[in-house]
Amino acid sequence: MEKFELDKSLADEIRARVMGDGFMKLVQSVRRNGKSFRISMRPVLIGGETRYQAEMNDEGQVRVKNFDAAGAAEGLEEIIAQKGARDLHLMTASGDLHVRVTRKGHVHVSRSAEMERVAKVQPHDRVKKLPLTSFDSSALLRVIGLSDGEGRVRASMRGKYDQVNEFLKVVEDVVGGERGTGNGERGTGNGEDFTVVDCGCGKAYLTLALYFFLTQVLKFPAVRVIGVNRREDVVAAARKMSQQLDVADKVTFAAADLSTFDIQQVTPNPRVDMVISLHACDTATDEALARGVEWGSRYIVSAPCCQHELQKTIGPQSDAAFAGVLRHGILRERLCDILTDSFRAMILRILGYRTQVVEFVSPDATARNILLRAETGARSGQAGAVSDYLNLRDYWHVTPWLETRLAARLDPFLKRFG
Repeated sequence: MEKFELDKSLADEIRARVMGDGFMKLVQSVRRNGKSFRISMRPVLIGGETRYQAEMNDEGQVRVKNFDAAGAAEGLEEIIAQKGARDLHLMTASGDLHVRVTRKGHVHVSRSAEMERVAKVQPHDRVKKLPLTSFDSSALLRVIGLSDGEGRVRASMRGKYDQVNEFLKVVEDVVGGERGTGNGERGTGNGEDFTVVDCGCGKAYLTLALYFFLTQVLKFPAVRVIGVNRREDVVAAARKMSQQLDVADKVTFAAADLSTFDIQQVTPNPRVDMVISLHACDTATDEALARGVEWGSRYIVSAPCCQHELQKTIGPQSDAAFAGVLRHGILRERLCDILTDSFRAMILRILGYRTQVVEFVSPDATARNILLRAETGARSGQAGAVSDYLNLRDYWHVTPWLETRLAARLDPFLKRFG
């Protein structure tokens, strides 16, 4: 018997346990050259028939394949024949088997006591419904770099993939009341494009995904999405992607500072239906909110990013009652984040937007998981909204950046009740 090789009786036991009744799961981790390779196999129900699902994780690169019994048997032989130091853990209804092969090739085997577990095969037919799985998004995901050449979401991009999906869910909820066109499609109701501006569009993951989601899933008949970013190289890359996806006439990009961006340079129709921003840094989020207000956008959907503006003025000396919180940098940072988003929501309320602050994605995907969603339709300058804002602002003795940016629109209401 060769070094690292399992003896015939042990190999036969593994085969019998995996291919027989009561198999639950097999996991093997192989260590070589300071790196690890992990493979697992479990039974699943697909189309009412038992299959075997194998998941391979090689330094963060994950692959998943489903096999019939013959394919699983072939894969099992490869698992058994692996060389080098490794750990194998096999679970069945009647008990567990653990095999450890050391670096010197010694094989250690342990077996659990007899068990009477129920080996329930889980169905694998149900696919979690996500916006990006609601249509054929393979070309989109490949071009924008969220998936590899074989259509698998890259492990390194899983967080961004989740963020885009959850953002699109919010958009669907926000625009659910758009008027139909008489043929089951939604839009502006006047034959014009439904126009969206993505402020600080970055690498255009969301910009392009939103266009396809609105047109292919929500069935908007006419959509124009405009991405705005300062960097020429980023915009050039985004334009190339829109050309590759054959939507360059409907998804356009502008290299410009958002504060001075003239939308009429991009589209002859200056009306904006929705403004979005995903993780625009610090006051760039405020600028996106301000432009949404100035353009008269019906919807504003924004997920803020890092927020430093209030941290410059709020410190341990700001309030004796909060001194125990403010002397700790991380706590002061989080408190300032909360205050900043509170001020933003209040200002939008004062200016006639029905505003909500929600958690739009799991903290596992990003710590920046707060989202502001706003829609016009409220009466501007309501006394309660102004009072709430002034009480909080004056308590902390600060002037939020967004108030200064929108002073011309806010001052009449603030002075009336101040």
